[in-house]
Amino acid sequence: MLNPALKLRFGTLRAQGDHEAPLVQWQLKPNCSVTPTQLVQFYASLCVVSLGIAAFFWVQGARMVLSFAGIELIAVGAALLIYARHARDGEKIFLHGTQLVVELHTAGRTERAEFAREWVRVEPKSGDGSLIEVSGQGRTVEVGRFLRPELRPALAREIRLALRGWLVSGAESPVSR
Repeated sequence: MLNPALKLRFGTLRAQGDHEAPLVQWQLKPNCSVTPTQLVQFYASLCVVSLGIAAFFWVQGARMVLSFAGIELIAVGAALLIYARHARDGEKIFLHGTQLVVELHTAGRTERAEFAREWVRVEPKSGDGSLIEVSGQGRTVEVGRFLRPELRPALAREIRLALRGWLVSGAESPVSR
């Protein structure tokens, strides 16, 4: 498997009413080795150890050690907070009926763009390996941030094939192998 972060999923999505429309979906997200819960547990253990050592030196008469330990823990906490805000970032691209929908999740915010299937263009922004530019009806969205540059052309090709209706339902993506 070249990149476990890119997965092509086929399925059905129930629309309003009784009919079902086909759905092709690409989900791209960073490979985070630490979950936010594990991050909090790590930070709590770091605080206990650091404050324990600082308290020992404070009892021995080195009063400034506790102040520096506090400053250190605030700085590390701020850095971990910034990391945790972006741990759930990702991009979701899905084709549903006549719409290509792109959702960008960044630092807890979601940006959604919908494009008419017959008017959308999928092109590299500047050249091979660059971000993929999805555009149509006066809107442009860049995707592929969480994909290795050499796999971006394959993703663009898959999206174009899906837009033309040439992808076979149930097939595995060549990019996700």
